[in-house]
Amino acid sequence: MKRSGPVAVVAGGAGFIGSHLCDFLIERGFRVICLDNLLTGRPANIAHLRRTPAFEFIRCDVTRPLRIPGRVDLVYNLASPASPRDFARLALEILAAGAYGTGNLLRLAREKHAVFVMASTSEVYGDPREHPQRETYRGNVNPTGPRSAYDEAKRYAEALVSAWHRVRGLPVRIARIFNTYGPRMRTDDGRLVPNLIQQALSGRPLTVYGSGRQTRSFCYVSDMVEGLFRLAGFGTAEPVNLGNPAEFTVLQLARLVLELTGSQSRIVRRPLPENDPKRRCPDIARARRLLGWRPHVPLRQGLRRTIEWFREQNP
Repeated sequence: MKRSGPVAVVAGGAGFIGSHLCDFLIERGFRVICLDNLLTGRPANIAHLRRTPAFEFIRCDVTRPLRIPGRVDLVYNLASPASPRDFARLALEILAAGAYGTGNLLRLAREKHAVFVMASTSEVYGDPREHPQRETYRGNVNPTGPRSAYDEAKRYAEALVSAWHRVRGLPVRIARIFNTYGPRMRTDDGRLVPNLIQQALSGRPLTVYGSGRQTRSFCYVSDMVEGLFRLAGFGTAEPVNLGNPAEFTVLQLARLVLELTGSQSRIVRRPLPENDPKRRCPDIARARRLLGWRPHVPLRQGLRRTIEWFREQNP
């Protein structure tokens, strides 16, 4: 791959958000090196890029030492399984990605004199007692519960990234990503949006856990990758929330999915999983102020696009 322009490494680049970020960067003149072990990433997500001269795919495990020849200007770390179904079956892999993977990518960024961007998560806030959640909130996390592998891997990764900045002067950014949805989500993801869409399209009952009054804030993936790009260019090491502050109950989402799919499925209730957050909504004042960023795609529009993509996967 010729590397005449700026070069970005995207770890986890065959995943849902990572593959959209690869697209976004290439459209803006970057050369992209995509790293993925395909544990949860999908070759189909990057198939359209494989013949693009500005794109290079390297199948590798970032928990092992990395060697990338040539220039690198930007390192994005999105390398981690991230769906609820992964939390139990891939707990050790998640923790290794947060610790060893983050460490190896930080070393790569230092070697290349590159900016390092950490894709963290709203899960660092746990089941929050502050609403909406600001970056200064310290969280309410169960360190040994069923979600702890993912929560604590990201919390540790944030601490590691911050230490590299303070001790070694590495330019770093930390994005706390809230619920994101859109095309290329895994159909067996286990997250709320793909679950409901798959159930509606197949005529199965839509599963709502708990009362359905718990809330989430849904950010369409195109808005998210723009936020990640803007963050890379702004010189702050402080965490920045990226998400859509428009708040919806789970029941509202389920009913909207039924409306947009035209499904006659009914809604069924199941017990709320342990430590599942009751409310999740970002305060994005910092992102607005520092990055001039806010989401633009409303939920109805984004869901239409996502449903159409799911229809195409299961004609």
